[in-house]
Amino acid sequence: MTSVCTRDPFFVAVEASGFERDHIAGLAAGRYAAIQVADFLPAQICSDVLTALARVPFDAYDTKRVDPPVFRFGIGVSDHRVDGVLAETYWTALDSSRQAWSALPLDYDPFDLCRAGLGRDWPGAVRIARSGGRELGPGVAREPNQGFQVHFDDSIREFPGRLVDVNLVAQFAFNLYLSVPEDGGQTIVWRHRWGPGDESFRLPDSYGYRSAVVGESESFTLSPAVGQALLFDPRNYHAVLPSRGGRRIGLGFAVGLTDSGELHMWG
Repeated sequence: MTSVCTRDPFFVAVEASGFERDHIAGLAAGRYAAIQVADFLPAQICSDVLTALARVPFDAYDTKRVDPPVFRFGIGVSDHRVDGVLAETYWTALDSSRQAWSALPLDYDPFDLCRAGLGRDWPGAVRIARSGGRELGPGVAREPNQGFQVHFDDSIREFPGRLVDVNLVAQFAFNLYLSVPEDGGQTIVWRHRWGPGDESFRLPDSYGYRSAVVGESESFTLSPAVGQALLFDPRNYHAVLPSRGGRRIGLGFAVGLTDSGELHMWG
């Protein structure tokens, strides 16, 4: 009797001691769907960054588009997308964001540390992406205590007018967890990418989709841990469950693999 494979052997999340070259290449090639690295940054650094962030107010993403609300410190491109291009309002907001981050009582940039750790074994350059010759923001601190709706992230689809100045052949999402709740806050990733028929499931005026969009697609669930870093392919639909008994705060940014083998990041 011939056995029938019911699961994709390449749709897996792997645990590693660091982001090795083979891991990142495997993620781009589709051999993996996610990579988790425990203790990516020392606990003391995570604690220091969290303490610094506790002293500043977080803003909400556009609540008409992002519901339930998600809070953040820093600026991302998603709130400044107009007709598929990055609006000029982004650059004014980015200037304010840079000033706010530089005012934190830290003698280092936590995003610099994240980029250095992510690219330690990568042979190409690792840098912040540019748009129209101007450097984009390095990332944001996010607090999705009520969760994220089912959605996908793909800059080529979201910015058909081209977001970054380089040709991308793959895109990843990076998260570093600074604090996690006692329960909840898991990330669910489905083996399902956007198709034209999915638009019938989109929530009105929202970034998200009804959960039925993923149908019976296989999935895995990842639990966050302080100091853990996660790199995954956000073109797969994913969601974050609500948190209970604590705040879920992490640093996050997008990572693009270019056709010249470089890693470019943006918030």
